[in-house]
Amino acid sequence: MESGNQSTVTEFIFTGFPQLQDGSLLYFFPLLFIYTFIIIDNLLIFSAVRLDTHLHNPMYNFISIFSFLEIWYTTATIPKMLSNLISEKKAISMTGCILQMYFFHSLENSEGILLTTMAIDRYVAICNPLRYQMIMTPRLCAQLSAGSCLFGFLILLPEIVMISTLPFCGPNQIHQIFCDLVPVLSLACTDTSMILIEDVIHAVTIIITFLIIALSYVRIVTVILRIPSSEGRQKAFSTCAGHLMVFPIFFGSVSLMYLRFSDTYPPVLDTAIALMFTVLAPFFNPIIYSLRNKDMNNAIKKLFCLQKVLNKPGG
Repeated sequence: MESGNQSTVTEFIFTGFPQLQDGSLLYFFPLLFIYTFIIIDNLLIFSAVRLDTHLHNPMYNFISIFSFLEIWYTTATIPKMLSNLISEKKAISMTGCILQMYFFHSLENSEGILLTTMAIDRYVAICNPLRYQMIMTPRLCAQLSAGSCLFGFLILLPEIVMISTLPFCGPNQIHQIFCDLVPVLSLACTDTSMILIEDVIHAVTIIITFLIIALSYVRIVTVILRIPSSEGRQKAFSTCAGHLMVFPIFFGSVSLMYLRFSDTYPPVLDTAIALMFTVLAPFFNPIIYSLRNKDMNNAIKKLFCLQKVLNKPGG
């Protein structure tokens, strides 16, 4: 900070990390393993869908885009967490903090919109199967995927621009393990009520998105249960089982993080919720999509076989 009548904050200090002293490596290596796993598994899913022609359909296209977003979603926060775990000064520059908030929440918004698109895709596939091919054309799927990403990044831009112009001249300690909107806004030495109104709008958007997906799956399950044969029901459930598991994990962690009934959670609980939101949810998503999906498993195996052939001498 610069000295004067009012000091100007040039960096923020994270206080959400436990006071580990010499035990920081106990947290560093498990987090590094989880991050590496997330990146590799999502890359495998993305590559398998792109290279295997059997997976060139709307459902797997959306899964591959979701996996691509997950790579950057975790990269927005975890590398800085790893750096801070082994650094004495757990700090981030003002510019770095603004960029981390923007990319983290933009990617989160994009994933939420994409999950809504995936729910609608499954709704059309199961509730209106005869018109599915005609409705979910490759062009529409490409538009929905691009629109999810574009809208996710544009919706947060005005708020981030406003935050970047705020004066920060007092305390610079963020009581969190990454730069988040509310902890950062609480440090601004000016009125931030207009920005907080936008946060309320975002919270309402989260609830509406949740309801759209939940109602879609209620309708899907109702239709599936009406299928006379058990084999037919099992086949229908298998096409949306992954989505049904990822949906509560994603929105459950988002709700715990942002739809709170209290702003005075104990610091340990705050850190635990943040870790579940930024680390554990992305850790389980590729497991659900790869290990519990026969077609995806086969595509990933083909990917490894192809790699072995390419690595052979003269191959």
